[in-house]
Amino acid sequence: MTPKPAKPSQKSTPTSSRGSTTSVSAGRIRPNTSYQGVATAYEAGVGDGACLFGPSPDMMIAAMNTTDYETSRACGAYVLVRAANGKSVTVRITNECPLPCAPGQIDLSQQAFAKLADLKVGRLPITWSLVSPGSIGTMSIRYKTGSSAYWCGIQVIGHRNPVARLEVSTGNGWRQLPRTSFNYFIAEDGNGCGKAIRVTDIYGEQLTVSGLAVRANVVQPTRVQFAQH
Repeated sequence: MTPKPAKPSQKSTPTSSRGSTTSVSAGRIRPNTSYQGVATAYEAGVGDGACLFGPSPDMMIAAMNTTDYETSRACGAYVLVRAANGKSVTVRITNECPLPCAPGQIDLSQQAFAKLADLKVGRLPITWSLVSPGSIGTMSIRYKTGSSAYWCGIQVIGHRNPVARLEVSTGNGWRQLPRTSFNYFIAEDGNGCGKAIRVTDIYGEQLTVSGLAVRANVVQPTRVQFAQH
């Protein structure tokens, strides 16, 4: 559908709050679980990818195989990758590695792969697991290009733990938005666009952000971050 023009919006000051935890269905990438696979390498350019985060501040990034990418659920996850030679590297998932990437496979940026082995190795047996890093700032919210009061896509950026669910406030309570493979949560009819946003991580922690105007393709900072695990 073609989004209707956005109505002028008042400037507002974002407010944030930390809520209680809630149960969420576990995805494929679970805490305290080790996975086996193979590492490969790709030329990552500026570090952008299928998750649509934009250029990465560093190149310690990777593309997750489609199975474990799980319709962008893996986007933003921090993963500790270990090689048999004892070397390891922590990467952030910013991209998807389509077939023939197999379940368990991670396509590392060339810079990240080089932390484990020479690029000439090509394929490297690995184990990997989810981590919750300590040194990280607060998360941000971005409305997708074309968003308005009548249609919007919402993305979470800079989150410590993988995002399991995103909801928007409506006149009838909280509404869960469906997630796309390009890492946006979509409100097709606009219901909830520009209202309070509640984000839940895979540990069940809920964070609520209010006061964000619908500003398309603008990264809007918040004051909250998920707890470290």
